[in-house]
Amino acid sequence: MGSFWLMKAEPESRIVKGKDVKFSVDDFQSCRTTAWEGVRNHEAKNIMRKQMKIGDKVFFYHSNCKNPGIAAIAEANTADDPTHPYYDPKSASRSGDAEPTWWMVELAFGSRLKHFVPLSLLRLVSSCSNADEVAQLSLGSETDHPLSYLTAEDLVALKKMPLLNRGRLSVQSVNSDAWAAIIKLAEQGGWGDTATPKRNDRPAPRKVKNQTKAATHSKSRKRPSSHIDKLEATRSNMDDNSHGGSDDGPRRSKRLRT
Repeated sequence: MGSFWLMKAEPESRIVKGKDVKFSVDDFQSCRTTAWEGVRNHEAKNIMRKQMKIGDKVFFYHSNCKNPGIAAIAEANTADDPTHPYYDPKSASRSGDAEPTWWMVELAFGSRLKHFVPLSLLRLVSSCSNADEVAQLSLGSETDHPLSYLTAEDLVALKKMPLLNRGRLSVQSVNSDAWAAIIKLAEQGGWGDTATPKRNDRPAPRKVKNQTKAATHSKSRKRPSSHIDKLEATRSNMDDNSHGGSDDGPRRSKRLRT
């Protein structure tokens, strides 16, 4: 059996050297195959060059967007195309004795996941301490305990994923147990495809002690009699002035200067 990987693409428009490098699951499904260009991280490059084999399975991941997550399954092939915008002309050529600096593979589209698996869900699940806690997540679902199908082994595997520990790496390994756990999530769902999963079972915010008493006390405080006398005098003057002279209509009251 081959290895499993996760590879990231940007589903929203971004211009590089005059070309839009946007590549969503819709684009992938339309073209069916694509060269995985644009990798400029040596660790990711070495994974593609030294570890990935033809036939390896790959999770296609939406990155750098509002709702990142796993959208589809692909399969690894090989390719080398210098016409892409990320091609580095300073890299050694295959025609010479030295090897190129940058390598890429070609991916073939396999299938969309039945349920898009968002990064927010994986983070939420991995924050749980055990499978029972995962089962208690309601996630706004109409079904009670919608993730009860995840086992303790699934939780351990998900917690170890590079995606949750080294998130910025664009090409990552996925161990077989984590792959199986994500396939479970993709097949069975339980959180809704459009909403971002969040805990809805968090306790209500705690009230500050004596907050009610302090508010009541502040309202019941009496003003000094001297201040009341000055205020009443001001009101009296305003009433008197309103009946004589020009009528400019109602005005905003002003603070009495003392």
